[in-house]
Amino acid sequence: MAALSRPPARGDGAGQARSRDRRPEPRRRGAFGGAPERTGGSGLSAARSPWQRFYEWAHHRRRRSWSARAASLGRKTVSIGNLHWGGSGKTPTVIAVALGLADLGPRIAVLARGYRRRGREPRVVSLGEGPLVPVEQAGDEPVMLAEQAPGVVVTVGADRRAAAALALERAPDVDVFLLDDGFSHVRVRRDVEILTFPAADPFAGGLLLPGGRLREPLGMARLADAAVLTGLEAGAEPPADFEPTLRRHGFAGRVFTSTLRSELVGGPSPERPLLVTGVARPERVVRTAAAAGLECLDHLRFPDHHGYPPRSLRAIESAAARHRCDAVVVTSKDAVKLRGRLPAGAPPLQELRIEALVDEEFLPWLSGRLGL
Repeated sequence: MAALSRPPARGDGAGQARSRDRRPEPRRRGAFGGAPERTGGSGLSAARSPWQRFYEWAHHRRRRSWSARAASLGRKTVSIGNLHWGGSGKTPTVIAVALGLADLGPRIAVLARGYRRRGREPRVVSLGEGPLVPVEQAGDEPVMLAEQAPGVVVTVGADRRAAAALALERAPDVDVFLLDDGFSHVRVRRDVEILTFPAADPFAGGLLLPGGRLREPLGMARLADAAVLTGLEAGAEPPADFEPTLRRHGFAGRVFTSTLRSELVGGPSPERPLLVTGVARPERVVRTAAAAGLECLDHLRFPDHHGYPPRSLRAIESAAARHRCDAVVVTSKDAVKLRGRLPAGAPPLQELRIEALVDEEFLPWLSGRLGL
C-alpha cells in the first residue's frame, strides 16, 4: 500500500486532510509535562502523577455513589463497553452479540447514546427493519447498528432509562437490552458487564487523561464479568500478558477473543481506491484494507464521528481526481454519513464492512448467564 497521509489536526479541507509526514515525533512526557513516564510490562505506565491518582479516586467515588441507586430497566440487561477513548471494536461486538442472541429467540433492543446527534430526546432508530430516522438525528453508530442488525430494535438517548422506556412502548416484546458503550453509564443496573479491549493496544498505556488514553482506570476491570480482546488477526494468539495483567487488576471473569472478517460492499474490488476514514483508530482500517487486497493510492483521515460538511466532500472529490481513483472506500460508520452525498464527479462509494467473530464459547456462556 502506498504511504498514507496524516489526519488533519483541525478543520477538514483537502490541504489539511493531506499529509505532513516528516515532522519528528515529539518526546513523550509525563502527565504534567515533566520527565517522561516510566513504563513497565504491557506498555503500562509504572509512574502515576497526583492527577492520575485523583482522577482514579473520583471514578471510584462516582461508582460507589450510584451502586445502590442504579435503576433496573425491567428486562435482562447486558452492558458492552470499554475503558478506552474509542476504537476498541465495541460496535462490531455489539452487532455480533445482538444477532447471536436474537438467533436464540429473544427480542433484542440496543440502547445507544447517539454521539453527536441533533437533539437530546430519546428516539427510535429502528424497530428491526432498518433506520427510521436520518443519521443527523440518530448518530452514525446507531444507524450502522440499524442497518447491520435486522430484527433488532435500536433506540438512542443520553438517558438510557428513557431510551429503554421508549423501546418498550414501541416494542413491548423486547426481552433483552444491550447497552452500547454502557460501562460508564452507571445509572442503569445490568445483569452482565462485558468489556472490550483492542488487541493492538489493550491497555492504552495504563493511564487516564491527560497522560494516557484511558477514560476509566484499569482497576475498574474487576467489575466486568467478561473481557473480549477484539481485532485479533486470524490465527494469531492473544498477547501472553493480556489475561495476567487483567488478573493483577482484580478481574475475575471470563476472557474471550474476537477476530475480524471484512467484506467490500458496493461493487467489485477497485484498482485505484481512495481510502477515507473518520474513526478513532484509522491505522486499523489501513491494515484491514491491505489484508483485503486494496492498494489505496491515498488516505484522507478525518476526526472520529466526523460529520463531512461540504468542505470535506470537496476534499474527497479533489483527492480522488488527483489520483484518478475509481472508488472511494470508507468504513461502515462513514458510509452512513457519505452515502448519496459525494459530488457528481466523484467515483462511487464502497463500504469496507467489518464483522466481529467472537469465540464459539462466548454465546453459550452469555445465554447461560441470562438464563435464556
